[in-house]
Amino acid sequence: MERPNAWKTYHEADLEAVHAIGEDYKSMLSACKTEREWTKALIQRLEKKGYCSLDQVIAEKGVLHPGDRVYVNQMGKAVLSFHLGSRPLEMGMNIVGAHIDSPRLDLKQNPLYEDSDLAYGDTHYYGGIKKYQWVARELALHGVVIRKDGGVLELVIGEKDEDPVIGISDLLIHLAKDQMDKRLADGVSGEDLDLILAGRPLQDTEKEAVKEMLLKILKDDYGMEEEDFLSAEIEVVPAGKARDFGLDRSMILGYGHDDRVCAFAELRAIENLEGIPAATCCGMFVDKEEIGSVGATGMQAKYLENAVAELLDRMGVYSELGVRRALRNSRMLSCDVSAGYDPLYASAFEKKNAAYLGRGVCFNKFTGRGGKSGSNDANAEFLGRLRAIMDQHDVQWQTAELGKVDVGGGGTIAYICALYGMEVIDSGVAVLSMHAPMEIINKADLYEAVKAYTAFMQNA
Repeated sequence: MERPNAWKTYHEADLEAVHAIGEDYKSMLSACKTEREWTKALIQRLEKKGYCSLDQVIAEKGVLHPGDRVYVNQMGKAVLSFHLGSRPLEMGMNIVGAHIDSPRLDLKQNPLYEDSDLAYGDTHYYGGIKKYQWVARELALHGVVIRKDGGVLELVIGEKDEDPVIGISDLLIHLAKDQMDKRLADGVSGEDLDLILAGRPLQDTEKEAVKEMLLKILKDDYGMEEEDFLSAEIEVVPAGKARDFGLDRSMILGYGHDDRVCAFAELRAIENLEGIPAATCCGMFVDKEEIGSVGATGMQAKYLENAVAELLDRMGVYSELGVRRALRNSRMLSCDVSAGYDPLYASAFEKKNAAYLGRGVCFNKFTGRGGKSGSNDANAEFLGRLRAIMDQHDVQWQTAELGKVDVGGGGTIAYICALYGMEVIDSGVAVLSMHAPMEIINKADLYEAVKAYTAFMQNA
C-alpha cells in the first residue's frame, strides 16, 4: 500500500498553487516565532475574512445566525474560530486544531548576571529539545514586557539585518575531551544554556560594569528596566528567515514547523470557506502543547467548552445538554506533525508504517508510546469516512506511526478533545529534524494539508 509521491501528480496549476502557499507560509513563519505573534497574525487574517470577536458580540448582546463568523482570543496566546453552519450546533462541528507553541528557550524572571567581563541571560528550556543543538548558533529575542502601569513593550531583537544577535557559547574541541566522553544528552546541561548578551563595560563603573552597560542599552534603546523582567515573557528562538531547502526548492527549512505548518494549513483552509457551511466549522490554534497542554491557554483548559456555551446562548438555544451534545457529536482533525522517515536513521522507523516527505498529508491513527500509552487511537469507522473524503477531493495522503513500537513516542491534543466523546484523529505534515532549532518540511505536504483540511471542514 505504498503511497505515490505527490509531486508526480501535479499539473501546472498545482505547481503554481504549491509555490504560492509556500511563499505565504515562509513569510508568516519568518515573522511569527512565538505563540503571541501567531495569535496576533491569525486574528488579523481572520478579521480580513469577516470574523469578529465573540467577546464583542456578547458585549453588544448580538444574535448569531448561520454564516456568521466569530473568533475567541484566549489571553493573546490561543485562538478559536467559528464559521456557523446551517445545521443546529448540537449536531456537532467539523473541527481542525493545531498548536502554535514550539520548543525554545525562555529567559528566566531574574535572568541577568555578569561573569568574567561578560553579561549573561539565564534561560529555562521549553518543551523537548536536544540541548546541544542550541549552542554556537545565532539566536534572537522575541517577547513582551508588561510594565507595572499596564503598558506593553513588544521586543524583537536579532531579526533585522542591522540587529545584533545573541547566542550560547560551546566548549572548543581542543578542551572538550571530558564533554565528548559524556552521553549526548549530558554534553550540555540545561543550566549551561545561558545567553551571552554583552561584553563591553560601562565607563567609570567599578561593579558589574558590563551588566551596567547592558542595562543602559536596554533602557536607552528599548525603554526597559531590569525589574521589568519580572513581568516579561521573552523567548529565545533561532534568528533568521525560513528559506527554500534543496536545490530544487521542494522543501522549506525554518524554525517552528512543529506545529505551525499545520496551524498555517488550517488557517488557509478556514480562509477557503465561503457562504454557509452545513456543519459549523471550528478552527483551534492552541498553546502549551509542547509541555502537556496545561495552563489557561492549553487544550486542557475549558475555553472550547466555554465558547460553545456562549455560541448557543447568542443563538438563543443555550442549555448545558446542548453544549455536551455539540462537543460529543463533533468530528476533529488534531493537526500535528509526524516524524518523517529519514534513511540516515532508518533503525528508528518501521519503514512500511512511516510518514514520507512528499507523499501528502499524514494520518496517525494513534500516537502515544510503547503499548499506545497516552494515545487517542481513532475509530476505524472515522478513518473509513476520512478515506472517502480525501479520495473524493483528490487529496494525496498517507498513514504512519511515530517510529518503531518500542522506540517512538509522543502526544498531541487529540486525547484531550476525545474526552468529550467526539471522533478525533491526528493528521499533519511529515517533518525532518523535528524539535531541532531548524526543521524541514516538503512544500507538497503543506499543499495537500491545506486541501485535506478544507475538504474535511466542508464535508465531514
